This record gives sequence, structure tokens and C-alpha cells, in this order.
Amino acid sequence: MSLPGVVFPRTGPGVMADDGDALTFCSTCAFSQACLSEGMDKHALLDLHVLVEHVGPLHPGEHVFREGDPFTAIAAVRAGTVKTYQIDRNGHEQVLGFHLPGEVIGLNGIHGDRYPCNAVALDTVMLCRFSFPKIALLAQRLPNLQAHLFKLMSRDIGVASLFARDNTADERMAAFLLGLSRRLAARGFSPRRFQLTMSRTDIANYLRQAPETVSRVLRRFETEGLLHIKQRDVEIVDMERLEALALAVLRE
Repeated sequence: MSLPGVVFPRTGPGVMADDGDALTFCSTCAFSQACLSEGMDKHALLDLHVLVEHVGPLHPGEHVFREGDPFTAIAAVRAGTVKTYQIDRNGHEQVLGFHLPGEVIGLNGIHGDRYPCNAVALDTVMLCRFSFPKIALLAQRLPNLQAHLFKLMSRDIGVASLFARDNTADERMAAFLLGLSRRLAARGFSPRRFQLTMSRTDIANYLRQAPETVSRVLRRFETEGLLHIKQRDVEIVDMERLEALALAVLRE
């Protein structure tokens, strides 16, 4: 199936994922938990595997899809970071989110049958592309897969509303860093050491702050012993204090 206007580079005919095998899902598979809960491994889900198209690498600045492109597929990030954004009527960019390995992009295209935003690679990105009509049919047979799709959609809605509240710059930054930490930990990565693949300007846009505010808060966090920062590498030194700051935004 082709997607007019949508850039989905391929790894080449017959090239398979290198972090899974005939029976085992990729370590960052966005759907493995839902499928395994149905008692099905990859061998039992050959029809699902046929749906999967491994795509990439996409290089920094390459688009996965653009606003207005026809919606026929969703994509799960296997490696790298994807930024979603819109351009407002004044020509200004509005960052909607950053998508990490194991997370899905494109679900917001279901309503309207077109992608309502742009998705661009921030670094070297590998994706799994799923035909949405086919995965929707499969979800009718696997109730847990259907529930998982709903959970992914509700998560996107919840995250989008987090930074619409009237919180301080410190609280917003703490929530952003803690959110990255927890999302990475859920996929088996380190919750304390990770790289900010997005620019300070993108972070500021996402948090609805000025870039100088983001830089100032990060410097203060480091001075106060919450973080250690070296260029884009971040180490969370005091997780307890970071969690306390983030609580006003995350409201657990």
C-alpha cells in the first residue's frame, strides 16, 4: 500500500528487524504486550507480522508525514525520536510532542482521515508502519489489542493537556524530564541517564516558555543538585526532589 505524499523510506526488500526473531517481538514493540496478553507470540500472529513494514532510517529533518496527508497508516517508533508539530496561521511552529521508541504516531489522523499535524525525525529514526485498516480488523479479533489502541489514544489526549495549566517554569521542566524518564524506563532504558534529542528551542515551544527560561531552569536544576548536564546528556541525580516538583503538573 502506498501513501501519497508521505515519506516512508524502506530498509530494502526482505530486510527484517534485527532486534527480534521468528518468535520474539522487538524489544520496543508498541503492541507486543497487548498481543502476548492474548497468548499469541509472533508465530501465532503471522497475519499481524504481514502488516508490519520496517522503514528507515529517516535522517534528522526528514518527515514521516505532513499535515493534510491522507491517513491510512500509523507508525511505531523503533529507534530515535520523532517530533510532532503544527504551523499556525501566522506561520509559527507549535510543538505537540516528542515520540520515543515504543510509542505510536499518527493515531490522531483517524478522525478526518488525514494527518492533522506534521511528524519529523529529530535524529536517526527507525519505524514500524502498520496499515490502519488491517490492524483495526485484527483488533476486532483481539480485544486486548483494541483496548491498547484506545489506551494509546487517551494517553495522547492526556499528555496534550498537561502543559495547558498555570504551572511554574520549574514545575513544567520537572514534569517534562520526569515524563521522559518514566517513558524510557517503561521500554527498558535507563530512567536516570538519557539524551535530550530535542533542542532547547523545541523544549521551550512544547512547554510554552521562552528558550532562555528553559536554559535558565536547567542551569538552576544542575546548580541545586537535581541534574547533571553535559551538552544533551542528562543524568537525574535527585529523583525524589524532581518528582516533588513535577507533582503539581502530573497530579498523580
